[in-house]
Amino acid sequence: MFRLSFTAVAGVAGLAALALLSVGWGATPIPVADLLAAFARALGLAENTAATPVDRIVIDLRTPRALLAILVGGGLGMVGCLLQTVTRNDLADPFLFGLSSGAAAGAVFVITVTGDRLGIWTLPLAAFCGGMLAALIVLALVRRMGFQGPEKLVLAGLAVSFLFTAVTNYMVFAGDQRAAHSVLFWSLGGLGLARWENLPLVLFGFTALLVFAVARHRHLDALLGGELTANSLGVNADRFRLQVFLAAAFSTAIFVSVTGVIGFVGLMVPHIARALVGPLHRASLVLSALFGALLLLASDIVSRVLLAPQELPIGIVTASIGASFIVVLLLQRRLA
Repeated sequence: MFRLSFTAVAGVAGLAALALLSVGWGATPIPVADLLAAFARALGLAENTAATPVDRIVIDLRTPRALLAILVGGGLGMVGCLLQTVTRNDLADPFLFGLSSGAAAGAVFVITVTGDRLGIWTLPLAAFCGGMLAALIVLALVRRMGFQGPEKLVLAGLAVSFLFTAVTNYMVFAGDQRAAHSVLFWSLGGLGLARWENLPLVLFGFTALLVFAVARHRHLDALLGGELTANSLGVNADRFRLQVFLAAAFSTAIFVSVTGVIGFVGLMVPHIARALVGPLHRASLVLSALFGALLLLASDIVSRVLLAPQELPIGIVTASIGASFIVVLLLQRRLA
């Protein structure tokens, strides 16, 4: 318990420091005094409340971006923790089940085929529908195979992921080549769409996933002993596995609808959380969310300053970290 409390406090402190750094550091660095003054004016605590150009950067652009990184990173961390448990696969994350590729295909379909017909919500809505469509196809395949074990779920997810990736690549080459930059955003991810208007949607996806995970943490713990153990404890393993998959698909579709495909966050952070506090989910889920937020926030800072003033897609940063993490993980297991 002491280790969990200490890690959580240190993580929250680090998250606050990173959030402040994210808002202040970028192509246009902003001193801490100016940051505090901008927040004071936005909250009506300053004598002069007239907005300045710095206020627009701080309040309208960077603060929503930092909050989006925290919510999406935390959500993807929890999704990875849930999926790795129910599939008994240490490499499980939203990529593995076609959720991210389905959402990306929906967004690319709008970019290359239909156009922006519903205003600013067209792309998020299309990405959400694509992610949910991928989830429904996976569930239909699993039901068709007649056995809802973790292996069948993983195989169905891989098949759907490759299918939607192929569809996306076809639309990219067959569509308007001038849309290549927008397609690249959805394929590699980014936080450039962060606005105060779409934060409530992401917050809803994060909160719904958190409530589900906390309410069912004992069911998740039961699955750690295997399906027979879970069934003996009153947990219908197959039914619960599908419930977890639907909850993960719903939240992932919301996240990807705003940020594009950001990989490896959900794969890495559950391993770190379990190494610190063990496999039980009441603690590991909290730390997975916290470490996911830290990872994505730090990756966003790197993506903005590495090639400043040009912004690097955040998926490149997380993929680089993720590849290194998997190599280290494999070497540790080989030595063990």
